[in-house]
Order: sequence, then structure tokens, then C-alpha cells
Amino acid sequence: MSGAPTVVNETPTVEPTAEETETELPFSTEDPYATEEPVYAFGPEGEIDKLADEKGWEYDGTYSTASAFVKDICESLPISSIQADSRPEWLVESGNLEGDKKAILQAGIPKLCPKWATALKQAVSGDYDQWYSSGTYVVSSKPAAEGQDETIPPGTYRAEGKMENCYWERTSEAGEIIDNNFATSARKITVTIRSSDGQFTSEGCEVWKPVK
Repeated sequence: MSGAPTVVNETPTVEPTAEETETELPFSTEDPYATEEPVYAFGPEGEIDKLADEKGWEYDGTYSTASAFVKDICESLPISSIQADSRPEWLVESGNLEGDKKAILQAGIPKLCPKWATALKQAVSGDYDQWYSSGTYVVSSKPAAEGQDETIPPGTYRAEGKMENCYWERTSEAGEIIDNNFATSARKITVTIRSSDGQFTSEGCEVWKPVK
């Protein structure tokens, strides 16, 4: 018996195009070259850091922020006199007013340690008292030239504190002793240096400070 032929309906397979197989990625509006905005601490520290960044001020690389530099100076000022320097003198001679550091301190000290604002102002202006430790100084109102002996202006000076075996002397330019004294124990010693003196020498005394 012959049967009717079987008819198979085949649906042609359509291969997807390359464009259709690609997965559509979400479009990003972010700038790959953009940098994050810095976040500053709340309060005076953040204000100092923000100002320093805006001005492009540079400071010692050992500090992470400008305010950290100011904080260190604020903590160092109370003990700076241990080195026989007045506070303004220490600020100048330590190099902390060089470059942008002066501007950072002028902005930061009034915010973080305002009691030292006057010392900073004196240091910037150059109008401040100098203190003198042990040693020999040439008597002169002019600052010492580079490579020359340190100078001390004529005037009255006082050393205060617990002193033992303190010796001082005023001498002429020829080295002749004009006046001197040796104190085995003292709490306060005052000496007036004349403009006609040649040198002033002291050893074992406290710091000599000008008497106002």
C-alpha cells in the first residue's frame, strides 16, 4: 500500500547579525580624567588647608597638610627660648618664614595659636629683641657680617634663673678688662654694656635679655 508523502514544514533559521549580538553597555557621563574634589576638615584647620590649596602655597614635605605645619610651629614656639633665642628670633633663624611658609603662618597662627601672633608680626617686620647665651660678642649696634664674630648692641641686659659659677666680663677692643664678676650662685644678674666697650663675654650664665 502506498501512503501519502509526509510533508515537513521547516522554518528557516535566521542567524543574528553582529550588531544584534553585542550587549548594549550603559552610557557613562563621568569624565575619566576628572579628579575628586578635596574634602577639608571642619574648623580652622580645614580653612587653612583650603586657603593653602587655593593659593598654591608650598610647605615642608614632611607635613601632610598646611595646618599640620602651623600646629607644629605653635607647639614649638613655647620651648623655642630653650635655645637662647627669642620667639621672633627663632622663627627667623629656623627658616620658618622662608618662601610660602611665611604666608601660611600669617594665615594660620591667628587661628590656631593667636597668643603668638605678636611674635610672628615682630619676626616678619624684623623689629624684635635678640637674646644672648654664653660666648664672646663684639659690641656693636650693627649686625655681624657673614663670617665675622657675633655682635651685641650696647645696653642693659639681665640674666635670670638658677645660676651657678656664672662669669661675665666687659673688655676693651684691646682685651683689657673693664669690669667683670664671678658668681658662684645667683638668681638675677644685670650688666650694662657701654658703646665704648670692645667685647662682652659670659660663661655659665642664663640667657641675657635686654632690659626695657
